[in-house]
Amino acid sequence: MRVAFFDTHQFERSVFESVNKQFGFDLCFFDVRLNRQTAVLAKDFKVVCSFVNDSLDEETLGMLKSGGCKLIALRSAGYNHVNLSAANLLGLTVVRVPEYSPFAVAEHAVALLLTLNRKIHRSYQRVRELNFSLEGLVGMDLHGKTVGVIGTGKIGSAFARIMHGFGCNLLLFDISPNGNLASELNASYVTLEEIYQGAHAISLHVPLTPQTQYLINQKALTQMRHGVFLINTGRGALVNTKDLINQLKTGHIGGAALDVYEEEESIFFLDHSNEVLQDDTFARLLTFPNVIITSHQGFLTQEALGNIALTTLTNIQDFERQNPLKHQVTAPAN
Repeated sequence: MRVAFFDTHQFERSVFESVNKQFGFDLCFFDVRLNRQTAVLAKDFKVVCSFVNDSLDEETLGMLKSGGCKLIALRSAGYNHVNLSAANLLGLTVVRVPEYSPFAVAEHAVALLLTLNRKIHRSYQRVRELNFSLEGLVGMDLHGKTVGVIGTGKIGSAFARIMHGFGCNLLLFDISPNGNLASELNASYVTLEEIYQGAHAISLHVPLTPQTQYLINQKALTQMRHGVFLINTGRGALVNTKDLINQLKTGHIGGAALDVYEEEESIFFLDHSNEVLQDDTFARLLTFPNVIITSHQGFLTQEALGNIALTTLTNIQDFERQNPLKHQVTAPAN
């Protein structure tokens, strides 16, 4: 079976090629992102493999269908870039990778928090310029501090366990509380308002849904403890960036570390070093010394890439063999 991969990078191609030795599919890799302009490249491919910044709107899906596509295999957990209603109407099956390595993302969130708190990014640059001053580099002990974890699925739980190991007090929030986790970590499930008011650091680990879009907005930010650190390795649109900038300007928010950005589609995963940045909001974020941004690399470990490849190719094999699809996603019922 021929599979068209869009928005691919060398670091993942080699992994897919290695894992594919046990499947034997004909893999064709395209550098470009999948959208209505590039969908023509998938003509005569029965399977199309898409990544998070592709745009699978109704028109793109219609072009894929007319070109012979039957399966959309997402190599990501998120699927908000796919018009699932249109896919259902067109008879296109959509599968995803619901998890790949919760530890990869959780550990990246911890790394961001540690870097932000101890100002490692600033110290690194100073030392390279032979500036060994310690002024402006004071952090705090995380031991004994309160950390809020919003979303306690596998990633959020892994993050919470790491912070428990640091000796932090944990405040948890989830629409489906995990009593075993709370008991294990001697933690409490509380309201969002209690997290905002009590946490020295807050980490976001919820999916992007209509209910969670801009969860962190002006109202939420102003309720937070003065000097709080905000960590987002979930989805960019969980945070209203302009509201965050306003609170950073006032000094109310002590710092932010972001691995995702709500308009990242036109920025992340590409080299723009010889270009003028056109996103004024993102450019403003980059001016703050207490903001750290990484380019959606939380998932980027050898283990996670291997799991993504294995699950993606297994999904395709199950479809080919007409096996039950464990990881199929469909539009919610009206």
